Amino acid sequence: MVSDRSLEVLRVIVQDYVASREPVGSKSIVDRHSFGVSAATIRNDMALLEEEELITAPHTSSGRIPTDKGYRLFVDHLADLKPLTSAQRQAIETFLGESADLDDVLARTVRLLSQLTRQVAMVQYPSLQQARFRHLEVVALAPQKLLLVVITDSGHVDQRVVDVPGEVDVDFIGELRAKLNTALAGVGVVEAAARLGELPGMFAASRMPVVRVIVASIADHVAATRHDRLVIAGASNLVRTENDFHGSILPVLEAVEEQVVLLRLFSELEADQRGVSVSIGRENAPFGLGETSILASGYSAQGGSLAHLGVLGPTRMDYSSNIAAVRAVARYLSRALGES
Repeated sequence: MVSDRSLEVLRVIVQDYVASREPVGSKSIVDRHSFGVSAATIRNDMALLEEEELITAPHTSSGRIPTDKGYRLFVDHLADLKPLTSAQRQAIETFLGESADLDDVLARTVRLLSQLTRQVAMVQYPSLQQARFRHLEVVALAPQKLLLVVITDSGHVDQRVVDVPGEVDVDFIGELRAKLNTALAGVGVVEAAARLGELPGMFAASRMPVVRVIVASIADHVAATRHDRLVIAGASNLVRTENDFHGSILPVLEAVEEQVVLLRLFSELEADQRGVSVSIGRENAPFGLGETSILASGYSAQGGSLAHLGVLGPTRMDYSSNIAAVRAVARYLSRALGES
């Protein structure tokens, strides 16, 4: 049974090791923290923590570092979340508030989260499986070139330049725009396939070649909604923390690049009472990421679609600050998308 004082010793070992990357010894604990007991007593507490596999000695060092199990206990019971400063909160509101569309706001989100945490930041595009078409716009760019803009109620804006056979006039563009919106506005993106098949029959035979090209472009958009993807920033932070990985960081870099593993991992995370999921070290081993920790939180977009954002880094990270940052950014992102 680990005593309350031993748990406090674990807390300061985690905090000091995260801050310094140096193994923590009993003397430094006595010198830096007010326990009111001798170094010998602290050594006894550390021995107990080591028996419980919460800390370990790296090589022949007299100091100790947390194990994955120690980090887990720290996160679950000992970590005090560090509130964001007023400057950080203002930066989040200002930076995300300047976004123009969904692509822009997600790109800004990962850049901001990476800067706040100094880890790899990831944000998942909201699933469009539940989204509905809000509006479709058709704009002439040239006699045989149209811009098709598809807007969903989740805030997603998809723009495609479409080359069409034959010239199109203003009257036909107006007719095309009106009939597209009559057929599709308010219809679920996934359910749109049947409506798309009916569209060519709404136009004169001479217009059919152009309509089929537009319908094919919208169908491509529908197909794209079935593929999850991530926006990632801060991969260079892995190089900065390379010494925290005992082996090669190449598997981690490959996972970041390929995204499939990270999306699988996101799908299996469960949030704690703080609304944040934390997966530490060996808990990620089935995904080939046994030396990393992942912190994630859910966010919601307009239309009720849900997705995740989070950070990935070595197990030696500032969990208290990073959990607070992930949670705060997720809340601001939900608000920003809900108001778009």
